[in-house]
Amino acid sequence: MQKSLSDAELMLLIKEKYRPALEELYDRYIKLVYSFVIKSTKDQDKARIIVQAVFTRVWTTETGYNPEKGLFVNWLLTITRNITIDHHRKEKRDTPLVQIDQEQLVQIPGSEANNPAEILSKKLVREQIQKAYQFLSKNQIELIHWLYWEGYTLSEIAEMKKEPIGTIKSRLHQTLKVLRKHIVMEMGE
Repeated sequence: MQKSLSDAELMLLIKEKYRPALEELYDRYIKLVYSFVIKSTKDQDKARIIVQAVFTRVWTTETGYNPEKGLFVNWLLTITRNITIDHHRKEKRDTPLVQIDQEQLVQIPGSEANNPAEILSKKLVREQIQKAYQFLSKNQIELIHWLYWEGYTLSEIAEMKKEPIGTIKSRLHQTLKVLRKHIVMEMGE
């Protein structure tokens, strides 16, 4: 196969399922696509999976690349970006709910009355908090755990994480915002 074919010409051959054309594009752009993905995932195994998905999409696309709409490299990086985002979303969706120990749930403030309505109300709040945890990142969950369950101060957490206290405060603000949103949504259902 001639190495002098343009990207657009190679894509026309790929539409005809001419495998050497895909191999040529792969050789031309693998380093670019891989470096783009590895910056986003910071994980070699995930990056390989995404790169494979990108070139599979190039091979199987029905619409293909249209040179009138821009450069091939931009089209390829758009595909790469979209597949990477989809991968992150799927990964987040497939992450199991974070379990909160019963010991931690008991620590949620409330009276120790034996009133059935209060016991039920407290149980519902605990369930809502547990459901809301699925919308938090590992860093956010860790922050809540250390701050509310372990009793560390924001300064101590910043020191442990080796991060500025402003970053910790900002993370706490965002975490509480997410929890508030999802607990309120639960209560509104």
